[in-house]
Amino acid sequence: MAPKDRRSRARTKASAAELPDSRRVDLRRLLPSGPSLLVGFGLLALAVGAYTTAHETGLFAIRRIEVVGAPPAVSARVVAALEPLEGQSLVGLRATDLDRRIVGLPDVIGVTHDRAFPHTLRVFVLPERALLVLRRGQESWLVSARARVVRPLERGALPMLPRIWVPRDVDVRVGDTLADGPVRRAVRVLVLARDGLAARVRSIRLEGPETTLMLRSGTEVRLGREHDLRLKLAVAVEVLPSLRDGSEYLDVAVPDRPVAGAHEVQAQLEVDPSAR
Repeated sequence: MAPKDRRSRARTKASAAELPDSRRVDLRRLLPSGPSLLVGFGLLALAVGAYTTAHETGLFAIRRIEVVGAPPAVSARVVAALEPLEGQSLVGLRATDLDRRIVGLPDVIGVTHDRAFPHTLRVFVLPERALLVLRRGQESWLVSARARVVRPLERGALPMLPRIWVPRDVDVRVGDTLADGPVRRAVRVLVLARDGLAARVRSIRLEGPETTLMLRSGTEVRLGREHDLRLKLAVAVEVLPSLRDGSEYLDVAVPDRPVAGAHEVQAQLEVDPSAR
């Protein structure tokens, strides 16, 4: 090998030896310094102390309960149920603390909350939806769209809601979900009914497996048995505006062939297929 080539290779090796090894890491550079550790532990201690102070003292104690999303009567019952929480800290408040207190309120489905510091607990209520009035003899109860007995009513209260009568042996208790089959069928019918029809129902008549809606106009809507309820109700909504004055009933038990009648006179009606 020529002397010139040997000198060139020697210089290349020397240059390579001077390059730092990029794979070699100094672990000491990754560790925090002593002052950094002291600052970190100090901040942690301050945070723990602040949380303890807020939790154990009256700094953020609940002094006001604000209810959102419920009518005044329901709001008053929610506030009364949550009053024992007053004086407790907003910081340590949990959703389960509220759930345990409102579980016995039959007109409330559930609540969520927000901490409005420094002293206000804001509660958002999901109330039960009033659907019908259940009558048993001289007694009356408000029933929700979940078939839950919300509260007792005075006779004649809430006249805008449909009525349904049950035998005296049907068990009715505030806060319970009704187990009676016919009543649950009536609830399902009203839930499925479009708002425009449900608002026109005065009462519901249950005869064996058949259901009849008694409208405020005096017309009966005969639904027949429970199958195809959604279709039957849709047909009823379409046909009712076309009934002649004096029609006493509309029978949609066979939804493809609705029949309207007054006394002994009957008329079969055509239905728009799109209503199905």
